[in-house]
Amino acid sequence: MALSNSQYEQIMRTYEQRQLDNEYQLRERYKRAYSLIPELEELDHAISSLSLEKARKLLDGDETALLSLKQELTSLTLQKQRLLESHGLPSDYLELHYTCPDCQDTGYQGTQKCHCLKKAIVDLLYTQSNLHEILEKENFHTCCLDFYSSNHIDPLTGRSSLESMQTALKTCHDFAAHFSENFQNILLYGDTGVGKTFLSHCIAKELIDQAYSVIYFSAAQLFDLFARHTFGRKEEQDQEEPEYIYNCDLLIIDDLGTELSNSFTTSQLFVCLNERILRQKSTVISTNLALEDIKSIYSERIFSRISSNYTMLRLTGDDIRIQKKLLNLGGTKDATSY
Repeated sequence: MALSNSQYEQIMRTYEQRQLDNEYQLRERYKRAYSLIPELEELDHAISSLSLEKARKLLDGDETALLSLKQELTSLTLQKQRLLESHGLPSDYLELHYTCPDCQDTGYQGTQKCHCLKKAIVDLLYTQSNLHEILEKENFHTCCLDFYSSNHIDPLTGRSSLESMQTALKTCHDFAAHFSENFQNILLYGDTGVGKTFLSHCIAKELIDQAYSVIYFSAAQLFDLFARHTFGRKEEQDQEEPEYIYNCDLLIIDDLGTELSNSFTTSQLFVCLNERILRQKSTVISTNLALEDIKSIYSERIFSRISSNYTMLRLTGDDIRIQKKLLNLGGTKDATSY
């Protein structure tokens, strides 16, 4: 899942190509404009001559040259814009046009990565994980409650599996709808195969469509990345990997508890969750573990961070994957969604 140096260079080559394309398109627009409006070329020659003339005067000590240059250039520029508009062309026709005006297709605003570069990086990470294809199948529009029973009662909460899913679904909807307004985190826990990962995919789809940066890891993938960053050879390490994890708009950790748990994974999980809380960056965790298991496996302080900062949604019921297989075998229903 991590972005390698070669992949980063690949993205930056895309930006370089955009800049070349922008310049080529501008030259082509100039050719067309000059052909359509010969006066434009004369105005451009006048602007060049004026700039040279005023530069000489400025070097000769004429302190008024700069002010008069600005005034005359403004007048000539307005003439160009009026000529363009009178021939049905936009006033900015002879300016560089950018895919991303914020960074002017450089990928950076000052020394900081532009939002478009961050999104390109995350998109590439998603391409690696094949999650885009999954999100086409697993999203709020494909959600179906037919597999949740009003008769299956959770002994811990006294609620049916249908009621629990309806509550979780509404909470996840609200989480995505108000993502920019509120800092929130969600823990999805409970029985196997009842839609926890599905709901995290639903949230991911909504936020990606809104151009938020979302990174998805299974727990095993996440801790493997931390291990490679900590213990791997220096030349193989990408120093920005933790930053992507700590600073993306939403981090999804799926199937917590399926990794090989040890002191390293416990410490890394605490750092990750704590860092994202401090940065006010949202996290969604899904797990089959019970709350008391989270406390005993990952430590009291991790459980404290989760219980204090996460909305905890418990899902129960029969394994939906098994239900689908039984229905398909019986030929009674085309079960393609939850």
